[in-house]
Amino acid sequence: MLLLLAMLVPGMALAEPCPSSSVQAIGLPATRAALEHGQPLRIVAFGSSSTEGAGASGPDRTYPAELEARLHAALPGARLTVLNRGKGGQEVPEMIARLDPDVLAERPTLVIWQAGANAVLRGMPAEEFHAILAAGIARLRASGADVLLMDSQRAPRILEAPGFERLDAAIRDLAAEARAPLFSRAALMRDWADHGTPHAEMLGPDGLHHNDRGYACVAEALARSILAAVAPPQVARR
Repeated sequence: MLLLLAMLVPGMALAEPCPSSSVQAIGLPATRAALEHGQPLRIVAFGSSSTEGAGASGPDRTYPAELEARLHAALPGARLTVLNRGKGGQEVPEMIARLDPDVLAERPTLVIWQAGANAVLRGMPAEEFHAILAAGIARLRASGADVLLMDSQRAPRILEAPGFERLDAAIRDLAAEARAPLFSRAALMRDWADHGTPHAEMLGPDGLHHNDRGYACVAEALARSILAAVAPPQVARR
């Protein structure tokens, strides 16, 4: 499955290939079960401007759209949909207010919740961020959906904001406490930098949001992690 994705991704309108990065290990039991039983797979990408696609050249270049294309290519028989429920400028208090109409009403199998950037830029206390996000995760998990958290991009406006480390730690701690896997853009962008692609090459002129290549490569790495999570277990050979 991963080999199939690797073969298909280079033809997906990328002017430059994505930098190397490690597959981030995540657990998605509801998503895996849905695929094993041939059930429809509904993925809701929930978040703020990084999800909505600020800086992308069009709706088809956002990370949710790019993710859907990659998953369709790798899982041609699956009935899957990726819904973009990002809204620029929001952080967890505003997102909680639209959790029912924008997310739970879609009966998602998987919710990818991107949060933290606006909390950093607004100086939101880490304890408040942690408490509100934890309550939202609990509601999503109660619906039977998998919840995959996504942290902030490495961008100058984030890295220069006072206290960004506390918000980074808060989402890492919450992922461990709630047993909700974390897809870390921070780790991903460190991998890219280690392989010779600095942060600036994946960001737009505003120094905050991804450009088209950045969104495509986030989607490529995220697709690899999701596919690894739903792949059939290897049968040990005697």
